[in-house]
Amino acid sequence: MKKALYIEAFSGISGNMLLGALIDLGADAAYIEAELKKMNLGEYELVNTRADKCGINAAYFNVKIPGVTEAAEAEEAHLHEHHDGHHCHHHAHGCEGEEHHHHHHEEHHCCHQHDHAAEEAHEHHCCHTHEAGAHHHHEHRNFNDIKTIIENSDLSINIKDKAVNIFRMLGLAEAKVHGKSLEEVHFHEVGAVDTIIDIVGSCLALENLGIEKIYVSEIKTGYGFVQCAHGLMPVPAPATAELLAHGLLYAKGNIERELATPTGAALMAALAEPSADMPKGFSAEKVGYGAGTRNLEIPNVLRATLGTVAEAKNHSLTVAECNIDDMSGEVWPYVQEKLMAAGALDAWITPIIMKKGRPAQMLSVLMHPQDLPVLEKIILTETTTLGMRYYDVARHCSERSFIEVALPQGSVKVKFSQAGGQILNIAPEFEDCRKLAEASKMPLKKIMQMATAAAEAQLEH
Repeated sequence: MKKALYIEAFSGISGNMLLGALIDLGADAAYIEAELKKMNLGEYELVNTRADKCGINAAYFNVKIPGVTEAAEAEEAHLHEHHDGHHCHHHAHGCEGEEHHHHHHEEHHCCHQHDHAAEEAHEHHCCHTHEAGAHHHHEHRNFNDIKTIIENSDLSINIKDKAVNIFRMLGLAEAKVHGKSLEEVHFHEVGAVDTIIDIVGSCLALENLGIEKIYVSEIKTGYGFVQCAHGLMPVPAPATAELLAHGLLYAKGNIERELATPTGAALMAALAEPSADMPKGFSAEKVGYGAGTRNLEIPNVLRATLGTVAEAKNHSLTVAECNIDDMSGEVWPYVQEKLMAAGALDAWITPIIMKKGRPAQMLSVLMHPQDLPVLEKIILTETTTLGMRYYDVARHCSERSFIEVALPQGSVKVKFSQAGGQILNIAPEFEDCRKLAEASKMPLKKIMQMATAAAEAQLEH
């Protein structure tokens, strides 16, 4: 049995909605806050309160940035709602009696535009300019900057790896939309802080709850268009659409609003398996609700059900293959990296001899079946192949877990498999060992031996 989570995104999904739902399920908010401080993100305030959404009492999570949030609140003394979003997102004034929320400028590769009309919303659009009298201090960070912040923190290796991977997926989606490289995509200063907190905080909450498997329903995105500096942009926003294309189930629904954000989509694309209904074999134990910012005609909440699920040890995967004899060897590592970042379970290259004695390489990619459209596109666009083949394979998985061991040189994450309570294999994470070997000037094999011995000793107890 695995501890599992089933997420119902009937009102969309954002990073703060997910984190709110996890806190409602019992994730330790004080622990999460303490861990987040390890990244030294500067001044911010975490708001963890309750909100009523159409009669549903839900956990509402928020981030306030001193000097930015307060300035916006002072600028608008009247009621204000802010729905988070990376691209074309709104600050919309709600109806009389609507609660005041100010949340996340989750903006990527963005600048600010401030519009004020007598009866219209205060909107923050994708590429912003500043009206006279408005003053904002904005710095920008790219993916490598954010990766450095996370990796240089004292967070656990497992949390670092998950968070960096989610940011990589987010950055790649933004890069594709804007026709830029991953390194050229810049995260807005405020948005970067908020998005880091949402992503890292969600990873911490999931670990705190002991979640091993995540399922997500069909995600409602909303529909319509939003006005941006570049013109009208469709809902879902382009980056959100790119992330949803990672095998997730989604539909527009009947709410003319932007409901799903790139952060929410990235979290689900990286961590969740799509499931139109409660997964077979899922035993529910507790239900939690995370409040969104908007007040809609339906409850603007994310519902998360905590329980257990019995997973079949044998299940089907897909292998995609192609033979290539005309591509530079320098390109192969790049292709592998892109495939792994997009959800491939493994990607390997086998030397082969083709007809007429031509030496070539066979690219093989192991994946979940729902990821085939995304990975197929990468193979066809990033390699010189003119086609590919794919087939289903059966896989048996031993029960596997991770522990972290402390060596004099630093920490190493160690994977181990077991069956019937017996440890079968122990494998230190190569990258962790490599970093310690380089920093300590010790042989890599020695670090790996030490990590294995430390893990064996730890598991015996």
